[in-house]
Amino acid sequence: MQRSPGVLAPCFLLGFVSLIGATSLQVNPVAAQSSWFKRPATQPAANGVRSAAVGGRTSVPYGWVDFCHRRPKECKVPALPATTVRLTAQKLSVLKRINQKANRSIKPVSNYDHWGTTMDHWDYPVDGKGDCKIYALYKRKLLLEAGFPRQALLMTVVRDLNNEGHTILTVKTDKGDLILDNLVDEIRPWNATGYYFLKRQSQQNPNIWVSLNQRGGTPKT
Repeated sequence: MQRSPGVLAPCFLLGFVSLIGATSLQVNPVAAQSSWFKRPATQPAANGVRSAAVGGRTSVPYGWVDFCHRRPKECKVPALPATTVRLTAQKLSVLKRINQKANRSIKPVSNYDHWGTTMDHWDYPVDGKGDCKIYALYKRKLLLEAGFPRQALLMTVVRDLNNEGHTILTVKTDKGDLILDNLVDEIRPWNATGYYFLKRQSQQNPNIWVSLNQRGGTPKT
């Protein structure tokens, strides 16, 4: 696997409660009863990139709940219809630029060394340092500022190639699910990571999380 220079190895201190989940945030009950959570068949895209099949509603990671308590304006948002990014050459270039910018501008440091706690702490790189969650949140923020739709930018919890907890950003496109990862500068299809995908934000409401529970293919080397 290609690793970015100076980038921390897997986000091994991803809190256990973030893998298992914390008390769910309050959400629109109409949204919660939607058919979003029916498990669709995985559909192939024209270029062979596929979208991960989404399961039912699951627990919200503790780190996201805590992030929302500290930054409520980031999470008090309306439910919106699901959408994807039309993956033009220009938009792919933006994805690559932002992925590399975040990977190279944040100094890698473990959750415990950074915050002095084993409780999972999600935030922006306010001091230029962080672990996988900080990278992923920062990329999401930069892409939102670049005009990408919120519904296509999904925080995602996985097990990496060493079976350690890790957080990445999934970008939903018309060519399938693409992954922005602090361990790899290359933008990869989800099914070329080899990660075991556990859960991610729903497209309609970032405060609702849905299960994935599937292996992301064979890692592309």
